[in-house]
Amino acid sequence: MAKKKAGKGRKIVVAVVIVAVLGGLAAAAYFRKREIVLTIQTEKVTRRDLTETVVATGRVQPINKVTINPEVSGEIVELPVKDGQAVKKGDLLLRIKPDNYIASRNSAEASFKSAQASQNTALANREKAEIEFARFKELHGSKLISDSQLLEAKTSLNVAKAQFEGSIQQVAQAKASVDRAVDDLAKTTILAPMDGTVTQLKSELGERVVGTGMMAGTEIMTVANLTEMEARVDIGEVDVVLVKLGQKARLEIDAFRDRKFSGIVSEIANAAKASGMGTQSEATKFEVKIRINEPEGFRPGMSVTADIETRYQSNVVTVPIQSVTTRLPGGTNAPLAKAAADVDKDMAEPKTGAGKPKLVKPDEVVFLVEAGKAVMKKVKRGISDDAYTEIVAGLTEGQEVVTGGYKAINKELADGKAVKVGPAITAGADDKSKEQP
Repeated sequence: MAKKKAGKGRKIVVAVVIVAVLGGLAAAAYFRKREIVLTIQTEKVTRRDLTETVVATGRVQPINKVTINPEVSGEIVELPVKDGQAVKKGDLLLRIKPDNYIASRNSAEASFKSAQASQNTALANREKAEIEFARFKELHGSKLISDSQLLEAKTSLNVAKAQFEGSIQQVAQAKASVDRAVDDLAKTTILAPMDGTVTQLKSELGERVVGTGMMAGTEIMTVANLTEMEARVDIGEVDVVLVKLGQKARLEIDAFRDRKFSGIVSEIANAAKASGMGTQSEATKFEVKIRINEPEGFRPGMSVTADIETRYQSNVVTVPIQSVTTRLPGGTNAPLAKAAADVDKDMAEPKTGAGKPKLVKPDEVVFLVEAGKAVMKKVKRGISDDAYTEIVAGLTEGQEVVTGGYKAINKELADGKAVKVGPAITAGADDKSKEQP
């Protein structure tokens, strides 16, 4: 009798377990079929003023800067300036030993005087030949001398004239030599070409320097006007077409962290300067000069970041930048994954000519919230600032647009997806944004 009761109890337990398992499976299937609700954040579409900027980095440099290179060679015998010293236009910067150039000048002057004496002799010979020719011509008219004698007198006159013309050229050549020697002597003394500051002094007293009139010689020093400075920044080829002369710029200089300066675009390079040629980091940049309005104790070479105001729009429809994302035509909610798969497929199976598949351009979209559902809306963007972007077409003021989280906007949201407005999700907690209703 006890055995029958024990067997009956075991059957009841087994039945209960089976029912529990079946119930669990049914519950799991039910919850799997239920739609997952995404927790998102929203913001109203509003109108505001937007200023689009191009950001670039570079260095602060003086507008006027002169590098001092000698045009004559020799030893520096005077160097009265120091690095960082202020100078006025006409102040002595350095003097090169002039002895050889004084000797060259004296020699040229002596040659000039000799050429002048030769010219005077040639002039006297010409005048004498003119008188002789006139006398011989008169005698020839009286039949007192032969034709050959007259021709000889005429030839002597022509020779005397030629010698005089040659002496004129010799005097001019000697005078040019004197002028060159005097100029070379003057170049041994170098004066400040403008008011400014000696920003770099690379030579010392007693050092020999090399100078020529055809090319740059030894770089001795640099004189710059530090009261008028500019920022020289490099801008990529995509953004440089937006930059125009006269545009305003906000400047942040690392040495003045608590201050911002204003400037005006004063010059845009016509030719690009390429960096990293032949490497993966190769980039094409254009130098843009921005005149700094406020005078300050800037030093050449200071780092600067410039925000150049390129375009401005007033009272336009805007949404946060992060609200705008992309979807493939048809509303595919994983555009990046599909695009990557398409690229992999194309690389594995290259095609050419008519058989090559067309590249599908994704649409720019935002997601609105209507009655607890996400509604995908195709939009057209205009200009942007640091936080907001202009919507040219597709939205109207007052609509509620999804602004977060990042994963929901860029991957998970789709047209008609159930959503729930909730608090912002911190980084790394995207999985918690999925909740059951």
